[in-house]
Amino acid sequence: MAKASALSRRTAAGKLRQSSWTQDPEGVKRDILDAARQEFVENGLSGARVDEIAARTATSKRMIYYYFGDKEGLYRAVLEAMYDRIRSFERDLDLASLPPREAMVRLVEFTFDYHVDNPDFVRMVMVENVHHARNLRASKTIAGLNRSVVEVTRETYRRGVEAGLFKTGYEPLDIHLTISALSIYNVSHRATVGQVFGYDMCAPEIIARRRAMTIEAVLGMLRLDG
Repeated sequence: MAKASALSRRTAAGKLRQSSWTQDPEGVKRDILDAARQEFVENGLSGARVDEIAARTATSKRMIYYYFGDKEGLYRAVLEAMYDRIRSFERDLDLASLPPREAMVRLVEFTFDYHVDNPDFVRMVMVENVHHARNLRASKTIAGLNRSVVEVTRETYRRGVEAGLFKTGYEPLDIHLTISALSIYNVSHRATVGQVFGYDMCAPEIIARRRAMTIEAVLGMLRLDG
């Protein structure tokens, strides 16, 4: 009886998965990507198991391979979705409608807040650095996605220089990397800073203080009277 019951449950689950695949394939792919993100964030690329990802979704290991090819293909798809998300939000900031100083402040605020609110993105970037950016290099879309933030930074900086607000001579990519470094550190080093210094970088008052310091550091670097 118990065996019959287990077989019945497996059959029902299989029918549910098949129904999901045929009725909402894009929804199934989104569910797979979400489950895969959790698995890769928790265990890295090497430690992640496709069986565990399948168990978190209404699909199967076979269907995951059908959609994404293999585990590294799935990992690249997760990376691409995460980079596409942050770049999409950046494009929606409409910085061109703001005066250059306010636009630069808004860009720094957004970058800092996004990393604080999306620690999984930081963790995935850290995992990819462990693998020497092998999957970023293999992606056909990520390089193109990331060009947009450099162009946004370039245009904001150019307007600030022309308005007599910012110093000349900086590369837009270096400005972006400085903003990213100051923003990512607050998430990537929470555990070690907390252990070494007893400094809770997750505390709201500390996040607010470091956010203000990050804005001031970037403006201090750029402004003519800095």
